[in-house]
Amino acid sequence: MCRAPEPARTAATRPTAASRTRARWSRRWSTSRTRSATRCPGRTAAGRLRRLPGRPRPPRRRRGSAPTSYAEGSGYTSTAPIPVVDEAALAGAVVDLGPEPVEEEPAPAPARTGAGGRAARRKAATRKAKQRRSAVASHVIGEAFITIGVLMLLFVAYQLWWTNVLAGKQAGGESDRLQKQWEQGGGDPDRKAGSFEPGEGFAIMYIPKLDVKVPIAEGIDKHKVLDRGMVGHYDKTPLKTAMPWDKKGNFAVAGHRNTHGEPFRYINKLDPGDPVVVETKDKFYVYKVASTLPSTSPSNTGVINPVPDDSGFTKPGRYVTLTTCTPEFTSKYRLIVWGKMVEERPRSKGKPDALVK
Repeated sequence: MCRAPEPARTAATRPTAASRTRARWSRRWSTSRTRSATRCPGRTAAGRLRRLPGRPRPPRRRRGSAPTSYAEGSGYTSTAPIPVVDEAALAGAVVDLGPEPVEEEPAPAPARTGAGGRAARRKAATRKAKQRRSAVASHVIGEAFITIGVLMLLFVAYQLWWTNVLAGKQAGGESDRLQKQWEQGGGDPDRKAGSFEPGEGFAIMYIPKLDVKVPIAEGIDKHKVLDRGMVGHYDKTPLKTAMPWDKKGNFAVAGHRNTHGEPFRYINKLDPGDPVVVETKDKFYVYKVASTLPSTSPSNTGVINPVPDDSGFTKPGRYVTLTTCTPEFTSKYRLIVWGKMVEERPRSKGKPDALVK
């Protein structure tokens, strides 16, 4: 704010320091009131003047004293008139604070009708229900497959391992029973084929090369003989065969190649000349392998004839025939091994050389 020029002052008319301070604060107060009308940033929201930093406080008036103006009591006796501030003109002035920021209004959301909103909610609910049903179905199917897989593994373990354990115990128990019976004098060594009860043991077979010791029982019944880990003798017509003590004939037996003790699993490894020994109550019958038929049809019963077909034998004699399934873990074909008796040794003379070695 501009002020009118003042005349030169003398020492007598020069104002004191106190009067100058009062006059300065009086001008500031008048100016601040004018600025408050034009949104002065120095004024608070309540309309009071805010003290700016670095500025001294105005002098306080004592209670009961008259207000002090610029000219009263200050000793200032200037003849120049004090300029009058046109507060109405200043009140109409506008301070340019720049353009106000304009807030962009968000675009209004598209209006939805009541029917459209309900349809969308129904579709969303239906979709969620289908997802829940799909998740439950997937969970159930997954658990079913896992259960089936576990059951299959248990079945395979039972077939390949546990059946061998059970059959081994049963076959070993039958061998011990036969040997104890022979030591006590029981059993008839001259009984003919078919005179034993089905499933009844009457001999023990040894295959030294394969480290096999297995009891021989009457008949080839799967549950009574073969599944118990024993070797079965063909005893019924048309598959009726001779006994080891017969003077002529073919002593034919069958055994499992896999599972249930698998006594004949490796008979395909037998070579010509390998011994096969049959022990009875009174004698040892020693056979030597003569030939092998790797594969033939199960219906080919000529392989157990008195003079076996395809065996290379041309005249009656005392033969042994081992039969089992092939390939392994199937029963599509039959593997045949033939042997010819080379020694009949009484038990009183001790074990034959094939078992001693």
